[in-house]
Amino acid sequence: MEAVVGSSPSPSLTITRRNSTIAFKVLSWNSLYSRSNNSRLYHPILRLKRSGNDNCGSCSPFCYIEQMFSNRTFSQPIWRHSKIFIDKQSLLVVQSGLTSLPRKFKTSLHKTVKHSEIFKCIVPDIFVRSCIGLMLVMAVNGAVVKAPSFALTEENLLFLEAWRTIDRAYIDKTFNGQSWFRYREDALRNEPMNTRQETYAAIKKMIATLDDPFTRFLEPDKFKSLRSGTQSALTGVGLSIGYPAGKNDSAPGLVVISTSPGGPANRAGISSGDIILQIDNTSTENMGIYDAAERLQGPEGSGVELTVLHGYETSQLSLIRERVSLNPVKSRICKLPTGGDDAPQIGYIKLSSFNQNASGAVREAIEALRKSNVNAFVLDLRDNSGGLFPEGVEMAKIWLDKGVIVYICDSRGVRDIFDTDGSNVVAASEPLAVLVNKGTASASEILAGALKDNKRAQLFGEPTYGKGKIQSVFQLSDGSGLAVTVARYETPAHNDIDKVGVIPDHPLPASFPKDDLSFCNCIQNP
Repeated sequence: MEAVVGSSPSPSLTITRRNSTIAFKVLSWNSLYSRSNNSRLYHPILRLKRSGNDNCGSCSPFCYIEQMFSNRTFSQPIWRHSKIFIDKQSLLVVQSGLTSLPRKFKTSLHKTVKHSEIFKCIVPDIFVRSCIGLMLVMAVNGAVVKAPSFALTEENLLFLEAWRTIDRAYIDKTFNGQSWFRYREDALRNEPMNTRQETYAAIKKMIATLDDPFTRFLEPDKFKSLRSGTQSALTGVGLSIGYPAGKNDSAPGLVVISTSPGGPANRAGISSGDIILQIDNTSTENMGIYDAAERLQGPEGSGVELTVLHGYETSQLSLIRERVSLNPVKSRICKLPTGGDDAPQIGYIKLSSFNQNASGAVREAIEALRKSNVNAFVLDLRDNSGGLFPEGVEMAKIWLDKGVIVYICDSRGVRDIFDTDGSNVVAASEPLAVLVNKGTASASEILAGALKDNKRAQLFGEPTYGKGKIQSVFQLSDGSGLAVTVARYETPAHNDIDKVGVIPDHPLPASFPKDDLSFCNCIQNP
């Protein structure tokens, strides 16, 4: 098939197919597309003439349009058949059978005529549609790729670091019933993060959606204060505080879990179970424990004012901060009143916290007491608010020759098991009594529950505090940090103690002494 376009003012188009030749005359339009002011659309019926032999095979013969419109402008061609058309501004060739054409064309006549045989009979209509669709998709993709991406600032990156930490570590993978990924995107778009304080505020707002009082954001100074609490000493009033254990009749404020023996708070008569209502005339009703800890600590010799509720009595106390030793262990030998010089001896060990020195100090105390031939041990965990989880596990290994220490659980059930094979045992044979009260919390409850459920010890006292959640502390790149609830735990008997506590085997009278000397006097003079 050949197509030849003449160069005369009224060019001829000759189509040669197989052994037949059909000649068509294509008449020029007198106007161009640019004359849009006079453009109009004529009636779709034009007079078409065909010359030559009709026997042209399977493809319909071309027709020519013999209609001239003087001084008329066509802003759009108006005919096509089977979506195959040829045009170039003032020329139009169509097949027989008429349909409406688009307004604008960009295909040149020369290129179309050159490839007319291919597009006339060979290329199916569906292929043309597919090509057009593919080009549209490529064009859209190109526009998306070239679109400017969202530039993350240093503040945005700090926020994302906190978000990722919680995403990976937090116990509740429903994140309190919200889409954690959607919250991230919404916060990056909507929360102001132009300064570091604005970023901190955005992180705190994000954590508040979890509705978990133990998952907290710690600014650099507060993070440093928290870490100092696991060291050997700090400057403050010697108070360990926590949130009320969910009792409906409890007063609003922060509860005293324990006091450091001999510290300012202990000397002032503050005891476990008291409620701190105000610190320096600031209400603690909506105050976080880390904020309160920062207010209680300060330079040595400085003062702090506390409003304390003890039972039904409220008192105002002025305390002077001092360096409080966090040596977690005190020990003493107590002799029973019968038997004279050969009377049985009890090794009394008072453990006040689970800092990084705790397990080592207890080992030393046991060895020292054994040199005095003690026959039994009393481990006093009263008013011990806990501390480092690994120290609680190591402490259990001192007393257990084998068995499960604690089950670590998440929303899907048991995630990990901590047990012992006896390789670190120090005192597995001597009788052991453990003293607990409502100030016994966290790691202390892990230890008490492990000793009770493995039938290694008898527990005396009152139900413990009931903090069955485990937090891990993560430091962020700018020195701030996160305390994140990473798991809950169950005792070896699969008891979930959260807000319930460990139930002792035997009660103790409320007047039972809490210090080592008074304890020994009570044993000798019951």
